[in-house]
Amino acid sequence: MHMGILRDLFGPSRDEIWSQFAAAVGGDFQAGGFWKGSRVDAKHGEWTVTLDTYTVSNGKTSTTYTRMRAPYVNPSGFRFKIYRQGVFSTIGKWFGMQDIQVGEPAFDEAFIIQANDEAAVQQLLANDKIRELAAVQPDIFFCVKDDENNFWTGLKFPPDTDELYFQVTGVIRDAERLRLLYELFAATLDELCHLGAAYQSRPAVRL
Repeated sequence: MHMGILRDLFGPSRDEIWSQFAAAVGGDFQAGGFWKGSRVDAKHGEWTVTLDTYTVSNGKTSTTYTRMRAPYVNPSGFRFKIYRQGVFSTIGKWFGMQDIQVGEPAFDEAFIIQANDEAAVQQLLANDKIRELAAVQPDIFFCVKDDENNFWTGLKFPPDTDELYFQVTGVIRDAERLRLLYELFAATLDELCHLGAAYQSRPAVRL
């Protein structure tokens, strides 16, 4: 009864929503405990897409982030960042911050696009499905990270392996939004392969 009252007041729990998401994409949901948070691992081809959260402490307060990650072999070293326009990005553009245009006015207006290869990111975002799936995310920071060499976890990426990475503040409790985010990862990984910027092989690292 107590849990039913909480559900009526606050809606479904994160674990309930994440379990639904895992079922929708054929993934594996693992409930968290005292030391480890909940996570979902879902396959797309040879890649594993992982959903979890992490928390950063700032003295008396802390901030929790939802992230989705997928390590992959990146033979070309191509990297990009895509995030929504905002006050700080507008100021940044005044001071010459990179903002690549992809030739789609609505998308160019809504997003800041940065990359170490302008032609490659324009080719990537010429894919209608990728742009549409990015655009439905109300908040988005989507990028390729160099690696995730982490002193605390001992996680070390091989030299040729990078990570497709998404992060937002807060905990996403929307199974459909998570499903569309997974579809964004799948479409992007497929297109990176098409561009020669990813190999469709299993990377030698597990998150």
